Amino acid sequence: MGSATDQRAASDADRSAARRAGAAALPPPAWERLPAVTRALAARAAAHDRDGSFPYEGVEAVQDAGLLTATVAARHGGPGAGLADAVRILRALGAGDPAVALVTAMTLFTHAAEARTSLWPRAAYAELLGEAATGPALVNALRVEPELGSPVRGGLPATTARRRGDQWLLTGRKIYSTGAVGLSRMLVFARTDEDPVRVGSFVVRAGSPGLTVEPTWDHVGLRASRSDDVVLDSVPVPADDVIALTEAGDTPGARPDPETAAWNALGLTALYLGVAGAARDWLTGFLHERVPTALGAPLATLPRFQSAVGEIEAALLGADALVDTFAARVDSGDRQAAEAAGAIKVLGTRAAVTAVEQAVSLTGNHGLTRANPLQRHLRDVLCARVHTPQDDSVLLATGRAALDRALANRSTTNDSTKNGSTANGSTRKGD
Repeated sequence: MGSATDQRAASDADRSAARRAGAAALPPPAWERLPAVTRALAARAAAHDRDGSFPYEGVEAVQDAGLLTATVAARHGGPGAGLADAVRILRALGAGDPAVALVTAMTLFTHAAEARTSLWPRAAYAELLGEAATGPALVNALRVEPELGSPVRGGLPATTARRRGDQWLLTGRKIYSTGAVGLSRMLVFARTDEDPVRVGSFVVRAGSPGLTVEPTWDHVGLRASRSDDVVLDSVPVPADDVIALTEAGDTPGARPDPETAAWNALGLTALYLGVAGAARDWLTGFLHERVPTALGAPLATLPRFQSAVGEIEAALLGADALVDTFAARVDSGDRQAAEAAGAIKVLGTRAAVTAVEQAVSLTGNHGLTRANPLQRHLRDVLCARVHTPQDDSVLLATGRAALDRALANRSTTNDSTKNGSTANGSTRKGD
């Protein structure tokens, strides 16, 4: 790879070319503003959690700092940030308000995928970037359905696209549609009514006729993410506004490529490590402030609490380092690192959940009191377990791969031993 100066010059040249082609140049991420953005999100997070209200002003803060479009490719006038940068953003936003972080993640992942694949219809993507240059333009892929669940485990979606003239008409229901009320674009995973059936992601614009967001989201965690149901009743989509429309296979749309899966796994893990980091910070402040009468000194002076905080700190340091290292390796094109990202998600999210649980255990009633943020961090961090790839799928695939390697190594060793014995035998026989 070239020097940092060379890379910046190339990026500037790409942005200049994008401007000449009519694309809107997007601001680079203001990294120095990350701590302030985190504080701004944290100041409103409790209120949004309590009300279950969507954090529009938090999304605006992310947009204003140039973070929401960080992964737009340089050829489109964007900063062209990679996974390591996305991890940095999502960890900081997760510490402030994980609901804002989650809708940001979905948008960052969408732009990053387009940077790698160029699958979006050109006009539709240019229109999206035009909006993103002047204000927040959130995007998310809507894939989960009541009967299907997540398509990652296979199966055809029930949502159907019927061709009528120069457009598609989409009908169906999507559940757990994160940020639905705030989205500019919804990438709706659907099947066609053709024979043979094709599946793809249809670009649905907010406010389209027949599109309804039903306020069904009432979870204990990430309440402000407004992951409501989206109902489509013959929603029109221009005929060309479809991404990766292909004939359905055995598990249509269910298996993302390793790099796409790695972005999802490592980016979301960083988000929840941000939540755990916020819990740790509250815990350490509490232990300094809490002075029991019988002790006459802060709890932070007791070796038992010092060791417990040390255990939390060590676990989070290790998990953060793993995520950062593997994100950098994915950026460098390391396919093995991309394929291992699911396992890193298991380790990282378990460390995050355990850290917050330990903090609650150390603080007792204080940790579960609504006036304190620790109970919210606990509810939010538990959501790490529901994102794909889920632990059971990762561990099954990882275990099978390890067993297959062991079997292949045994076969290679046995073959080598047999060949060596034959050669030795022939030599002795010749003697």
